Amino acid sequence: MYSHVFVSVTDFQRAFGFYSAVMDSLGLQLRFHQPAKPWAGWHSASGARPLFVIAHPYDGRPHDPGNGQMVAFAAADRRTVQAAHHSALQHGGRCEGPPGLRPQYHAHYYGAYFRDPDGNKLCVACHEPEAASA
Repeated sequence: MYSHVFVSVTDFQRAFGFYSAVMDSLGLQLRFHQPAKPWAGWHSASGARPLFVIAHPYDGRPHDPGNGQMVAFAAADRRTVQAAHHSALQHGGRCEGPPGLRPQYHAHYYGAYFRDPDGNKLCVACHEPEAASA
């Protein structure tokens, strides 16, 4: 469905450290890292797309996290949700909702919410039952 998701950041090096840790906990692979541009992108092991990209805003104006916008990453199991959330908080992120079941979405929705150091809202979610995700 998606070609890529682009998230703007203000301090590229800080953001790269944050996202490298979170992407590593999700098992996503770094596809490119060009600090001089500056931008970086990750993809899943299954192929080149979709990409998740961080960079300074393309138009050169200051970064402004959008209200009501969020990028949600799929996790294979609940332990991965927990690891990604922990990694995010250890690397400058801020909690927006700890790992846990959210039955208001569906019976097996297990997610965690956090913001990156620039205020962009992120989610990591597993949609599998506990037995299947263990």
